[in-house]
Amino acid sequence: MKKLMLLCGLLSSSAPAFAQAKKVAKPPVAAVSAATVQRVLTTLAADDMQGRGTGEPGQLKAAEFLAAEFKRIGLQPLPGQVNFNQTFPAYQTKPQAASVVLNGQPVAPANLLVLSGQPTLNWTNQDAQPPAVVTIGAGPEERRKLAALFNPTANTLAIVDTAQTKFFGRVAEHFRQGSTSAEPPSAYSTVVVLSAQPAKMPAEYRINATTSLKTIELRNVVGMLPGQDPKRATEYVVFSGHYDHLGVLPPVAGDSIANGADDDASGTTAVVALAEYFKKKKTNARPLLFVAFTAEEVGGFGSKYFSQQLDPKQVAAMFNIEMIGKEAKFGPKTAFITGFDKSDFGKLLQANLKGTEFKFEPDPYPEQNLFYRSDNATLAKLGVPAHTISTDQIPSDKLYHSVDDEVSSLNVKNMTEVISAIARSAEGIVAGRQTPTRIAPEPAR
Repeated sequence: MKKLMLLCGLLSSSAPAFAQAKKVAKPPVAAVSAATVQRVLTTLAADDMQGRGTGEPGQLKAAEFLAAEFKRIGLQPLPGQVNFNQTFPAYQTKPQAASVVLNGQPVAPANLLVLSGQPTLNWTNQDAQPPAVVTIGAGPEERRKLAALFNPTANTLAIVDTAQTKFFGRVAEHFRQGSTSAEPPSAYSTVVVLSAQPAKMPAEYRINATTSLKTIELRNVVGMLPGQDPKRATEYVVFSGHYDHLGVLPPVAGDSIANGADDDASGTTAVVALAEYFKKKKTNARPLLFVAFTAEEVGGFGSKYFSQQLDPKQVAAMFNIEMIGKEAKFGPKTAFITGFDKSDFGKLLQANLKGTEFKFEPDPYPEQNLFYRSDNATLAKLGVPAHTISTDQIPSDKLYHSVDDEVSSLNVKNMTEVISAIARSAEGIVAGRQTPTRIAPEPAR
């Protein structure tokens, strides 16, 4: 009987210990979710996003989707903001109809280009204040004279020698698609006419043209994960990618939607997956900013606006992620870092991956000037150790800026491994144990 009572007592006294052990069981280790990567990538690059063109309905739809993802994850808006949208105006201009009669001869529409911030033009050489007339000769050095007129500071008629036909064609193709600017359009205009140099100078002309002018609202999507160390509250770490692409292009084999799966739905997907990862991990001493930039494709206006909303001295590092959907030239489980020699950012990331199968390499394409061709450039020129991580073999990428940049062309498994490597390599910076050296400020090229 005493033995039975002793046994019962032992069982009774050990029960709380068992219960306590159960309560302190360690939570599962955080990992980048392959399911999130697949779902977000597929959603952003779907046909119903219409290529996420800047200022177009498809881009707005993508922004709303990303804001919903940040809310699902549990991010917070920036201080002072009521939601995840960082909005600002932009200005779109697009040439419409134009007709020119030069020295009595009508000019073919294909040989005309109007760059104007005015809705209508009605010019003649008899006007009280006629535009300046300049000629662009046959030599290659003359092209700089024409390029200086692309942002008009005075009303100008430029008569371009037919020896510049190829150059004129490239310029005209670009500007006829319209342009987007962060600044209101100029009150002046440049009319470019491709013509044999007129024998009669000053030229006689009659010009009529119309231009569509539109103010649009653009939005970055920005979420914050507050840091857990109050002493590091102003040491932000930025994870970013751009969610805009080219929109709808001329059809190729019946397909006109530039889905932009790699450029840059892949990078934007990484931003969402990393936000989810670090939210679950809960080890960030520093505050983390997760940013989906707008308008990268038309001039980087989203990152420029973002950079004006914070003190760059308070940004400890920027991980910009651009085109990680295909294997790098170094093989699977590798990626490269642009501007590798400009700070020790890349070396820190390499050191943090020692002992793993993944490797970060310096940018193998310095001639492509990639460090200045993505959204990291704006903050980098302000001194932030801001670098882009990519895998794209851009010199040979035939899908770049085409309607064939589809999810089916990507290696999603390898892409997920790239995102996981970014997460692991960022741990020291996120936790405040590492701080990359600052970049020497310089103007972006």
